[in-house]
Amino acid sequence: MIPWAEPAAAHGSIVDPAARNYGCWLRWGHDHLNPNMANQDPMCWQAWRDNPNAMWNWNGLYRDNVRGNHQAAVPNGQLCSGGNTENGRYRSMDTVGNWQATDIGSNFTVRLYDQASHGADYFRIYVTRQGFDPTRQSLNWSDLELVRETGRYAPAQNISINVNTQGRSGRHIVYTVWQASHMDQTYYFCSDVNFR
Repeated sequence: MIPWAEPAAAHGSIVDPAARNYGCWLRWGHDHLNPNMANQDPMCWQAWRDNPNAMWNWNGLYRDNVRGNHQAAVPNGQLCSGGNTENGRYRSMDTVGNWQATDIGSNFTVRLYDQASHGADYFRIYVTRQGFDPTRQSLNWSDLELVRETGRYAPAQNISINVNTQGRSGRHIVYTVWQASHMDQTYYFCSDVNFR
């Protein structure tokens, strides 16, 4: 079940494994002033303190007019914020630390909730290389390996993409690039995972 929000604009996000800001909204949106968050979920705590709108607008982490040149639009160290898109609203997503991670296996499914049913020209799904430590290292393009690239998806609210990997264990980041179909609008998502 997808929780509903009232963000300023309806777009979408990776809901499983949850993108960082979606996960923070899912866990704390109903209780975001709770001081216990500081100890229970410190990465979300710093994100809420930096800019609560990054979580209220969990479905707006995108850039327009990238023209497929993702590495030029999104610099190293800023991959989780989409290159500090939206005037830096999502910059706290780039903060290095122990983000809550979703346990997954070598074969897993990435699920997008596309609230506005934009559809997709393609998805590119990357996973960090074995040995990368997301709790201590900022994310660079060279840390990623492309594990799945799709073709087009018709407009729908729920899209599932099966991903097959091998040779990974422990903490990683699943990085998803979603090129929407309705215009040149690209979404960038960091999902923290733990390969079992």
